[in-house]
Amino acid sequence: MPTLGAIADDFTGATDLATMLVARGHRTVVAVGPEALSGGPGEAAVRDADAVVVALKSRTAPVEEAVGTSLATLRALRRAGCERFYFKYCSTFDSTPGGNIGPVADALLAELGEHRTVVVPSFPATGRTVYKGRLFVHDELLDESPMRHHPLTPMLDSHVGRLLAPQTGHPVRLVGLDTVRRGRDALRSALDAPELADALVVVDAVSDEDLVTVCEAAAHLTLVTGAAGLALGLTGPHAAAARATPASRPGDPGVVLSGSASSATRAQVAHARGLLPHRKLDLAALRADFDGTVAGLVAFARRAWDDAPGKPPLIYAVDDLADLEQPEPHDGPPASELVERALAACATGLVAEGARRLLVAGGETSGAVVTALGVRTLSIGSPIAPGVTWARAEGRTHGRDHTVDLALKSGNFGDTAIFTEAWSALA
Repeated sequence: MPTLGAIADDFTGATDLATMLVARGHRTVVAVGPEALSGGPGEAAVRDADAVVVALKSRTAPVEEAVGTSLATLRALRRAGCERFYFKYCSTFDSTPGGNIGPVADALLAELGEHRTVVVPSFPATGRTVYKGRLFVHDELLDESPMRHHPLTPMLDSHVGRLLAPQTGHPVRLVGLDTVRRGRDALRSALDAPELADALVVVDAVSDEDLVTVCEAAAHLTLVTGAAGLALGLTGPHAAAARATPASRPGDPGVVLSGSASSATRAQVAHARGLLPHRKLDLAALRADFDGTVAGLVAFARRAWDDAPGKPPLIYAVDDLADLEQPEPHDGPPASELVERALAACATGLVAEGARRLLVAGGETSGAVVTALGVRTLSIGSPIAPGVTWARAEGRTHGRDHTVDLALKSGNFGDTAIFTEAWSALA
């Protein structure tokens, strides 16, 4: 029975955290939505796990919806036996001035009858660190990094406290690196100080060792919040936890579906275009004939499997910042929604055509694809890069069960060659 329950605000974040937990010795399952925790084929997997991560699509949802689904997930995790909880958000603290990190943290604390928690977006393995309360992306402040231009959650300040304060009813406080470096006991004493009794406490961390210290010092808190890096201090009971075996075999058809507009993903797309068959989404064509355009993309990928075996075709949305500057139509869905729908429809069509390996880039796109494929649980498999892993996905679409290998990549994660090199981890 699981004792650790995690609520992830998007699908890539869920697999990111699950990968960290598996590496730390936790038998871990990712459940897609709170419904997957009771009944159906995923119930046995949940029952046998040490940790359950529930993937939501709440990062950019309206605040009321994000809070509601997060609370429903917390209640489902408690019914499943979990006693300690982890609210997982992106290491770039993706949010709007109104939420959703603060409102969800407030609601979870109130539901648990708790009054304080830590706020730890650091994940040094992916270049995210917090020093003096300011969030860095590699050597740039958050608001000077490409995240400043994120189409959904542009991050215009690097100070985590200033970002969080308008979102929460709790005071926001900072514990600096000097306290963290004095060790677990000193940090725990600082967290337990009376002046922090009702606070959301931003904690500096610039190294993996700092994160282990933070996690150990916060071990008595019922709820912690942070990026996946905080899990470095969560040692589980199964040091040699087995990863799921792949659902596919070398040579099985695969595809890359990229909806992310991040600078990292644009570089990955540029690299892959020189090596893989590729096709860019035509938004005008999708608006004029959605079904016909998707059918053409599926047919393109199907031909590519025959014409270029061993080279998974790439279907992508963005390769240049100019793509983000196109005016939105006066009627019809916005471009971001159209991209999600199109790539999700491509995923279902390609799985029906025999695809067994799908690498999906972008948190919103990943959520759309997982939902379209009817995935209920993901069993974590081989790692690809920090924060990115293959997972064995059990799903059902159009009345047919399917099992595929699925990698969900946050837009900012992975090196430049990930679209061409990720497949070797499945061999």
